[in-house]
Amino acid sequence: MKKNVLIIGAGGVAQVAAHKCAQHNDILGRIALASRTLSKCEAIATSVKEKGSMKVEGDIQCYALDALDIEATIALIRETQSQIVINLGSAFVNMSVLSACIATGAAYLDTAIHEDPAKICETPPWYGNYEWKRQAACAEAKTTAILGVGFDPGVVNAYAKLAADEYFDQIDSIDIIDINAGQHGRYFATNFDPEINFREFTGRVWSWQNRQWVQNQMFEHKRTDDLPVVGTQTSYMTGHDEIHSLSKNLDVPNIRFWMGFGEHYINVFTVLKNLGLLSEQPVVTAEGQEVVPLKVVKAVLPDPGSLAPDYTGKTCIGDLVKGSKDGQAREVFIYNVADHKDAYNEVGSQGISYTAGVPPVAAALLVAQGIWDVEKMVNVEELPPQPFLHLLNQMGLPTCIRDEQGERPLDFSAQAAHF
Repeated sequence: MKKNVLIIGAGGVAQVAAHKCAQHNDILGRIALASRTLSKCEAIATSVKEKGSMKVEGDIQCYALDALDIEATIALIRETQSQIVINLGSAFVNMSVLSACIATGAAYLDTAIHEDPAKICETPPWYGNYEWKRQAACAEAKTTAILGVGFDPGVVNAYAKLAADEYFDQIDSIDIIDINAGQHGRYFATNFDPEINFREFTGRVWSWQNRQWVQNQMFEHKRTDDLPVVGTQTSYMTGHDEIHSLSKNLDVPNIRFWMGFGEHYINVFTVLKNLGLLSEQPVVTAEGQEVVPLKVVKAVLPDPGSLAPDYTGKTCIGDLVKGSKDGQAREVFIYNVADHKDAYNEVGSQGISYTAGVPPVAAALLVAQGIWDVEKMVNVEELPPQPFLHLLNQMGLPTCIRDEQGERPLDFSAQAAHF
């Protein structure tokens, strides 16, 4: 059984993960938290203590760490005797942290594909540009590496695998729909790191259609759906991490990702982009200072973590799957609804951070118990989804389904017992 967890990162998602690890420290053992800014780690540790999240007595140990420094990360993994590393830092550090895990034998979990700061929306498949190049190294070292185990990517990958296993003989399309129907009360803000957020939308939009990659522009295609709880919502096709692994690992000809945006967001985004303020390339000011416009925009926008106290409303994220079962056409929507205020009351973070931060801890529990400790690199859809979704039901992210029988929660307890 693997025990002791090192969380890298100290943003809103890391705060959720720290609370959830604390709630399950009878299984996960000692918890360490590391980021470049020690004070942020200490604030999270204080939050965990104030809310009484520790299941058994213990403390979160905090460390300052530059996760791009592989040797320093190796040293910290060994110092803390961590056997599971949950990487919730910037996507820029993925390959460095993964290298440290391969060197130490610690299991590696992350929630997004690695990014090169100098590149945006590279040629698909994105995982093939970075993480998948380390598959052989992970297998040789018997290092478990579970990629993209947040919500999207992550839980939606498990939903796709569940649909393929239990609800369809043939799948024709998977449309992943991500709606945030909440309100944070600020003029303009992003729900997670502004730099990473904008990088998703300033380049090309890649989707998997008719078994090939198709390129579009952001906000070029939209759809409107009547969704559970949040009602009628408009979303726009964009590129996203999970398409790049699902298109490889599942036999599905059409896979697309849709995200909800309000008109105000689109207007502000368009102005910033047209002015060149979302560029990742450095410019020189009249005073001779070199700056990266995107980093300046990030610096002046609200910290996503600061949105949590005033956030209200709900999220709805799920997979709309179409295909056939027993020779009959079928459509199902497998989804979760989360509440911003509930998330804040429990762990001090908003709902977007909650949906991203709970799943890697569920994965860590499955690794610790040997169920997902596969000693190689995998994406979520390559693992049995039932024990994962069963844990999420218990940890605050219940799975529901809408099909010909109506809307209802799904219970995975019987299936999970077999693992």
